[in-house]
Amino acid sequence: MARKIIIVDDSATEMAIMTNSLKAGGFDVVTATNGEEALLRLESDRPDVVVLDVIMPGKNGFQVCRQIRSDARWASLPIVMVTSKDQESDRFWGMKQGASDYITKPFDPSNLLETVRRFA
Repeated sequence: MARKIIIVDDSATEMAIMTNSLKAGGFDVVTATNGEEALLRLESDRPDVVVLDVIMPGKNGFQVCRQIRSDARWASLPIVMVTSKDQESDRFWGMKQGASDYITKPFDPSNLLETVRRFA
């Protein structure tokens, strides 16, 4: 059975690149365009890994990550942040919020696939 990944990103272009890469790698992909939708998808889709953008309308990725980590059911769910926030302080903050890994945009789709495979 294919491992399920949820991609959370408000950019249709980035979403398409990530979705195509992960589907080509054999993953079952579901998507959400904002943090609130992502939290609902966790309940309904039970993903094996979350790929999470940081800069989104409403709740940002740091807030979503923190909220996921605060729920005992999702405490060990791998979260890979994929974001344009590329400062060392951003990476530090993302990991402090509970991210399992942190990839900066623009990213190499094969690197994303390799990273997700490590957790799925």
